Amino acid sequence: MRVLIADDSVLLREGLTMILADEGHEVVAGVGTGEELVTRCLELRPDLTISDIRMPPSHSDEGLRAAMRIRDQWPQAPILLLSQYVVLSYATELLSSGSGFIGYLLKDRVTDLDSFLEAVERVASGGMVLDPEVVAQMMGRAQDPVASLTPREREVLEHMAQGRTNAGIAEALVVTEGAVEKHIQRIFLKLGLHADAEVHRRVAAVLALLGAPRTG
Repeated sequence: MRVLIADDSVLLREGLTMILADEGHEVVAGVGTGEELVTRCLELRPDLTISDIRMPPSHSDEGLRAAMRIRDQWPQAPILLLSQYVVLSYATELLSSGSGFIGYLLKDRVTDLDSFLEAVERVASGGMVLDPEVVAQMMGRAQDPVASLTPREREVLEHMAQGRTNAGIAEALVVTEGAVEKHIQRIFLKLGLHADAEVHRRVAAVLALLGAPRTG
């Protein structure tokens, strides 16, 4: 796939370029600021954009702001954001569009090449990936109606938040895919997520976990 990398650290950009090239992907551009990210992403329309959240000049959330600007003009832009720390408000903003093609990982996760490359593939193909540390914090502050879920349903929702498919959840929990589907349907029902072509229900379920309002 064609990948755009945005990070003010040239060393990290080069490292990611080498990792991706080894898997046969092409890095079409590397940028170091939020403004460059917006311009180049909308110009090149890459298959995936990987960006640091904190970028110059303030090193706060310029990468996140740039990602939101990109998705305002290109709603299905596949973006994987990297962060040094877990900030749940970042995850909330990323998911607020109610669509997939989005990921939020801690930078430490890049050193786990299998997990990182799996996240790259999932986001580029329209999925959603949240770092396990983000999910753990989400579960720790979950409130009603999430509190109405059974322990097994909460496990399923946790795996959904990490971007796993039904087959992946079934394998992790050692159950059938049919059982996973039943759990997911009960989760949707309890969270009031009725069938709607305009709403990505898996993302909306994770938004409920975050305690954030759903859109769509």
